[in-house]
Amino acid sequence: MAPSAWAVALAALCIVALAPPAAGFYLPGVAPNDFEKKDPLPVKVNKLTSIKTQLPYSYYSLPFCKPDTIVDSAENLGEVLRGDRIENSPYTFEMREPQMCQIVCKISVGEKEAKLLKEKIEDEYRVNMILDNLPLVVPIQRVDQEGAYFYQHGFHVGAKGKYSGSKDEKYFIHNHLSFTVKYHRDEQRDISRIVAFEVKPYSVKHEYEGQWNDKKTRLTTCDPHAQRIITSSESPQEVEVGKDIIFTYDVDFKESDIKWASRWDSYLLMTDDQIHWFSIVNSLMIVLFLSGMVAMIMLRTLYRDISKYNQLETQEEAQEETGWKLVHGDVFRPPSNSDWLCVYVGTGVQFFGMLLVTMVFAVLGFLSPSNRGGLMTAMLLLWVFMGLLAGYSSSRLYKLFKGSEWKNIALRTAFTFPGSVFAIFFFLNALIWGQKSSGAVPFTTMFALVLLWFGISVPLVFVGSFLGFKKPTIEDPVKTNKIPRQIPEQAWYMNPIFSILIGGILPFGAVFIELFFILTSIWLHQFYYIFGFLFLVFLILIVTCAEISIVLCYFQLCSEDYLWWWRSYLTSGSSALYLFLYATFYFFTKLEITKFVSAVLYFGYMLIASYAFFALTGTIGFYACFLFTRLIYSSVKIE
Repeated sequence: MAPSAWAVALAALCIVALAPPAAGFYLPGVAPNDFEKKDPLPVKVNKLTSIKTQLPYSYYSLPFCKPDTIVDSAENLGEVLRGDRIENSPYTFEMREPQMCQIVCKISVGEKEAKLLKEKIEDEYRVNMILDNLPLVVPIQRVDQEGAYFYQHGFHVGAKGKYSGSKDEKYFIHNHLSFTVKYHRDEQRDISRIVAFEVKPYSVKHEYEGQWNDKKTRLTTCDPHAQRIITSSESPQEVEVGKDIIFTYDVDFKESDIKWASRWDSYLLMTDDQIHWFSIVNSLMIVLFLSGMVAMIMLRTLYRDISKYNQLETQEEAQEETGWKLVHGDVFRPPSNSDWLCVYVGTGVQFFGMLLVTMVFAVLGFLSPSNRGGLMTAMLLLWVFMGLLAGYSSSRLYKLFKGSEWKNIALRTAFTFPGSVFAIFFFLNALIWGQKSSGAVPFTTMFALVLLWFGISVPLVFVGSFLGFKKPTIEDPVKTNKIPRQIPEQAWYMNPIFSILIGGILPFGAVFIELFFILTSIWLHQFYYIFGFLFLVFLILIVTCAEISIVLCYFQLCSEDYLWWWRSYLTSGSSALYLFLYATFYFFTKLEITKFVSAVLYFGYMLIASYAFFALTGTIGFYACFLFTRLIYSSVKIE
């Protein structure tokens, strides 16, 4: 991406951050387009997608009709990473001017073309188109509600079927498209705004009179002069070597009551919205109830402990102490591998800041679904700028652990997580490139990502580390003994592995319902736009991570085990293990992926997501325990 494009992206992000969501406010590139009668409406084509392979391909990788010159539309960073390839098409309409049985072109099918089409039909690939920034959808009647529809994005390249009386399976291509453009009309100014773009695909074996004369040929299967239209695929177009395929289309314009501002509502409507609502409310009630119970128990128990400890007067009584006060001389002793703990805490803070700001923008409606790739671009840029917080938090903790080489910790923070993710991403991208998919990130975009990392993120991490290390050292509420205290033998249920694995269940339980919808939107190519619920679930996740870490940390200190630093991080961070296991379960129960490369892509990306979730939840649990231990040990009198 050119430097000027980066400047535009950063400027747009600043506008998003500063502009109030006032009435009549439109984000850049999302303002409505007004069309007068007979205004040209160019249709754009996007990638071919399949939920069976998860590998997108360019529209023109198949033998479809092409315009005289193929022009790529400007793409932002998020669109490129998503595999979007938006180009012009030979389909051009005129506003409010219906067309019937328009010929696009005739394609001769050779051996190579037939093989490509059959492969894409076998893998259930869909064709995606765009008109006035609205994606093309196929309306499907809902069984449970009469007159209600849900919308599938894009139409299938073709279908498999058998002729009556034959056992051989054949491949048929959808070569006739019946478009419907719905518009909202302003009668005073006689202008229209497009509010829906729908299609019904048909497979039709076209026949024509006389010699082929390009678009002037008179078809006998459909004829605008005789008002003969296509309503079924009774005589479908078979994909076979040596046969010609004639591509045609109809377009009809319908006036609609839907206003431009509400045109995305039907696209974002979930087919199982009632289940979603019920599940979210149910999860919220359970988690709130558990939170209340845990908080009440913890407050009452701690109040009793602190009162008892503060009433001890004689040395003999002090020697009889048990529980968490007994380890006050060791509880703030720096842990083993403290450097790495600082690195992962800094990474978690970076993720927390990125997600929080992104979700606030999304809830306020700034990240519109019409701005394709906007969400991913915003997250990437915010991640880069949050490097300042990562460096600051890691060096502050590093200084608490009596560290002196702040540059070393800054270097590790800047490279550990991004480096490992980049290595996985590079490997997966090589696999996609090997499949000749349009989802492969180009070299220039890869260079831009490296430039963002080394040019902005790394310097910001170092600046943050420098500022954090300059701050005064955080004072411990109690002094640490020179000689470590021996830890008594622990009960089986306080075994580190057992308690860590148990600790991850509650945070995962708080988010797994929402996780199902997120995975569905990503891997089944559906829109996800319920950011209000997502933000609510994010808050629930913070509360549950904090509470489960505090409870298990308290039990650990009561059993005189003071090695809480790493365990507090791993307790809530172990929810990432359950996330990955759930992703595995989802793969085998909900997806129909059959190709090895596609399976590797799925598990590779879910590994990255789980790794990020580990850093996020682990950091929340760590800081909760950090504040908790400082609070309780500063509340008791230590002789």
